[in-house]
Order: sequence, then structure tokens, then C-alpha cells
Amino acid sequence: MPVEHAAIIGAGISGLTVALALSRRGISSEIFEQAGELTDVGAGLQVSPNASRILAELGILERLSKVWLEPDAIRLISGGSLRQLAAVPAGKFARERWGAPYGVLHRTTLQKVLLAAVSADPLCRLHLGVRINSTLPSFERAADVVIGADGVWSKLRQSIPGSPSPRFSGNIAYRFTIAETEAPGFLDRASVSAFLGGSAHLVCYPLRETGSFNMVAITAGNIAPQAWQSEPTEEQRTQLRARLSGWNAAIVSLLEKNRKLTFWPLFETTTGSWQDGRKTVLIGDAAHAMMPFAAQGAAMAIEDAYELAAFLSNRSAAEALALFERHRTPRIAKLRQRGAFNRFAYHAKGPIRIGRDLVLGLKPPLSLAADLDWIYGYRAVDLP
Repeated sequence: MPVEHAAIIGAGISGLTVALALSRRGISSEIFEQAGELTDVGAGLQVSPNASRILAELGILERLSKVWLEPDAIRLISGGSLRQLAAVPAGKFARERWGAPYGVLHRTTLQKVLLAAVSADPLCRLHLGVRINSTLPSFERAADVVIGADGVWSKLRQSIPGSPSPRFSGNIAYRFTIAETEAPGFLDRASVSAFLGGSAHLVCYPLRETGSFNMVAITAGNIAPQAWQSEPTEEQRTQLRARLSGWNAAIVSLLEKNRKLTFWPLFETTTGSWQDGRKTVLIGDAAHAMMPFAAQGAAMAIEDAYELAAFLSNRSAAEALALFERHRTPRIAKLRQRGAFNRFAYHAKGPIRIGRDLVLGLKPPLSLAADLDWIYGYRAVDLP
């Protein structure tokens, strides 16, 4: 029996994207979100070509392109000397090599554009203020397929035997923003910059629509009692300062002077089943929350959404979900491996760091770009 109607749990990036992707296949959906309103949350994000070509297919890329920044390059820089170690060209190069743009923007901007498209789509209906626990609403049970897009703390996941579990990764993100007018000169106004140092790295890029720089320092750390998105204690600031030992004084000063840091413990999921063999499936962070070391969290949610809709378009729910999981898990596993490698390389110390810097210095930009072809050049199922 073909799928005609879906219930989607969660109105984040993955939930809104899958609603639009299903609509393009003629499948209606209802989205259930526990929040009473969709507020401005989160921070900046990078949308790589593998995701932006899907957003183009869904008809929303043009709106994003008017407000986001397409960086000239993705630069790797020494956190100690501020010397550039390597750079992957982006901008026009990304469009030519991978057939779609690489953009940076605030997460809220993407969510608002997705929400506007969903609200204007007659096949999509959004319900706010609906809390999903172990008992599913009657209108959800009537759906042909139930899609869990409710993030790393997914409630729907509990209904799938052998599903993944959330766990603390051992990493902390310290997030903050700086007004572009107040940003120091070593921050590139036209690129994504990753400053690398022993035990930590700092990712910085301009957010054109807010006139600010998105700043994220990631290092190992312990989970705090307050757990999620809080202001760091003095003890946690001291720990961060210790992790930045040997870093350039200008970067250390930047972090110490900014009193509006957000302490953000990073959680991931274990491996496990994404679907129940019948009608319930997980996508995005609900299925495979991963560390941001490959900057692919949002992109994987968008890929999941589009490809799930493609599998559901001409198969029964049970068959489509099994094929979807079998198709997606190898790519997710490979990206987790890349993220683990990047963490090792970014936080390298001593002789390993010296070797890393030498290798990066010898690699020409085109070689670095070729190493990303399997990520950025990926074309989702059924994309023209």
C-alpha cells in the first residue's frame, strides 16, 4: 500500500525539510512540535553543497542565497602563530566543482525559510504545543508513516526496539558571537576559519544577516550539572583557559573578555536501529547525532529528509524504511569516522602537530578539495 500521509515529530531542520520533500512526492504530512512557538535558538551553521543542492530542488535556496554568505575559502590556521596552514577554496569554486554553493548562516534563518515554505504548502500542516510521550496522539496513529525528527533527545526513539541511545561525547562547545565592527583584524571577513591548537580548536565565520561573527571553541571537558546551553562557571572558564595554553594571546584574550559564552555539552547517539520494520523511522539527530568535527550535522538531516521521501514515494512504508536505513547507514558511519579523524588532527600536540602542519602545507588546494568530493559532491537519491 503506497504512503499517502505522514506524521512528523519535530519542527526543526529535519522535520520541516522532510515535510517539503514529501509534499513534492504528493504525500501530505502533519508536523507535531512540542514548543508553543518556534523561537530563535541555536547558532551559526554551514550548509555544504551536498545539502544546498537539495534545498535548491525544494525551491528555497534562492531565498537563502539573498541573506547568507558564500565564503571564499575554508581556512585551517595555527592557533599559536595565526599562520595559515591550508585552505580549501569555496565561493565560485564550490559551485563549479560540486555543482552547488557552500553557504554559512544562522540556524534560525534556515528554519524560518523552511517554516515559511511549509506554511505555504497545502499538503503540510503544523501543530505547535503538542507533547509526544509514550502515548501517541490518535491523529498520529492514523498516519501511514511516523517520522521521528525530534533530535538527540527523541521521545519517539523509545518506541523502536534496539534504537540508538544518547550519550555525552566528552566534548564541550563554547559558543559566542562578536559584532563584525568589534571583531579583531585576524578574523577573515570572507572565509570560514578554523584555528587549530593542542586540545582545542576554534571555528569562526561571519553571519551576514546578523552583522556578527559566529564563534565556537570545542575542547574536551566534563558534563556540568546544569547540562545544556548554560553560561559557563568560573571553574569551566578556567578549564577552557588551560586548554588554550600555548595559543596566541589575541585569541585567548578574545575568549576571556567575552562574558557571554554559552557552555554547550555535545551529545551524540550510539549506533542502533532507525526504524521498527513497520511504520516508524528516525532521521537527523534522532537517528545519528554526531560531533561537529566534519560540519555535517545539518547536511545529514537534510539528506535524510530528501532520501526518505524518495524511498516512500513508490513503496510501502515497511519496505521504504528498510531500504532507507540500509542506504543511509554506511554514509553516516563514514562521516563519523571522518569526524573522529578531524578531531585527532585538529587537537594534535607535539610531533603529531608538527607532522600535521607539514602535510597540510604540502597539499595544494585542489588536492584538499578532492578529499572532500565524496562529501560535498554527493547527490541524493533521485536528484537530477
